[in-house]
Amino acid sequence: MVVPFRQIINRLVANLRPAPACPPVASSPDDPCPLIHPAAPLPAWVETDPVVQKYRALLGALPWDQFPERPTDHPWPGPHPQPRVSFAAAYLVKLQEDKRFMSDLRTYLIEHPALVYWLGFARVPDPAAPHGFDVAASVPNRRQLSSVLRHLPNPALQFLLSASIDLLKATLPPDQQATFGDIIAGDTQAILAWVKENNPKQFIKEGRLDKTRQPVGDPDCKLGVKKRRNAAPAEEASPDHPAPTTDAKPASKLQVGVDIFWGYASGIVVTRLPDGTEVVLAERTRPFNESDPSHFRPLMAQVEARLGRRPRFGTWDAAFDAHYVYDYFDQAGGVAAVPFNPGGPKRAKRTFAPDGTPLCAASLPMHLQFTYMDRTSGLEPHERAKYTCPLLQPRVTGEPCPCADPHFAKGGCSTTIANTKGARIRHELDREGDDYKQLYALRTMVERINSQAEALDILHPKLRRGQAIVNANTLRYLLINVRALLRVRAAAAAEEGQLTQS
Repeated sequence: MVVPFRQIINRLVANLRPAPACPPVASSPDDPCPLIHPAAPLPAWVETDPVVQKYRALLGALPWDQFPERPTDHPWPGPHPQPRVSFAAAYLVKLQEDKRFMSDLRTYLIEHPALVYWLGFARVPDPAAPHGFDVAASVPNRRQLSSVLRHLPNPALQFLLSASIDLLKATLPPDQQATFGDIIAGDTQAILAWVKENNPKQFIKEGRLDKTRQPVGDPDCKLGVKKRRNAAPAEEASPDHPAPTTDAKPASKLQVGVDIFWGYASGIVVTRLPDGTEVVLAERTRPFNESDPSHFRPLMAQVEARLGRRPRFGTWDAAFDAHYVYDYFDQAGGVAAVPFNPGGPKRAKRTFAPDGTPLCAASLPMHLQFTYMDRTSGLEPHERAKYTCPLLQPRVTGEPCPCADPHFAKGGCSTTIANTKGARIRHELDREGDDYKQLYALRTMVERINSQAEALDILHPKLRRGQAIVNANTLRYLLINVRALLRVRAAAAAEEGQLTQS
């Protein structure tokens, strides 16, 4: 087999690098990585350290020993790279301690040698040091911390997120585990890229709103427009469901960083435990130019993989008012609670005959003229049906229009609609009923998760690559889940203690 030329060059470069004066201590059976060997004994100064105890309680339950490491035969940076499991845990420490930059994380780790030992970073020996190793030399530098986050495969972090969901599910009684995740809520959140084009005070001679002129600061972000409130225009008059105006706003009036900016969008699906704790079931971060509904199918695929089934009930905002959303939950035996979004001021809800045929303005069943496969007007190819005036098709009856519709003189009214059950559910759903209102009220689940993510600085990440932002977001939602797991377990232990005392 011919070895690729690039691999040969990489191996030569790696071999020509000078070896460090103090090579890291190689892990051995007598000195295993504490993170992936939780049962191994720790030195007393590590085991009694309060910071280590804090993070053993917070992160210790995750299956670090099964973390999918990178292959050891990679030609660069060497055949035995530092375990990525230590970096992943260190990034969670960074979020938990609210350290915004990698340099801040490195400083924190150097200040806590016991934590460096527990995380499993390769230790550089130093007999003169208090604990036998040089802490500053053992902690990766800022560039390496940033590089690993940028190149870490996201499926490895998704593995930890799936594990956190399994651990949360295991805290429930067996009868409640069967319905875990049956009710979900989904949403997307905008993320501003760290580029000068998002700063209104920064003068840019070439212009900041040209989507063909990629910002130098982040080659992966995209230009997009954000609606301040994702509610249906038809509900604008309702105090419970405010909505933005449908009037077009010229680009000169748009506020950079508020209405239009370069960035990303994070989509999530959340559910609630019986005690009211919200947890994240799925997450996905994409460039900001992708629409909100494009997150639906990938997110639900994650949810199904983690639950082993489809959730039956879901609530989303008006951006997800699409026939396939209603079809999804209807096929699962439930319903979707989504505000109706007509898409324009002249469009209204349709009514249907018992057989599913749409009714015209005069409440007459319309004539099915033909069906066709639509591959252009939506995110997903689907069958559409065109219906025409029943008084003029398939033959002219000679009867006048009962409601004197102005379209009658021009060939009669017509409509095209997705030929699915979800399209009819979208129009016929009783959004004034108690069942709908109770389900839609659960959208606050996702709002609370979004608030926690905002507290973890998801809106303004100080990162300059798309993969780094994707990985950082997965870690944020993972931290939200392990925090919830810690609270649930603490509450269960407290309840068990009260029962023991009584």
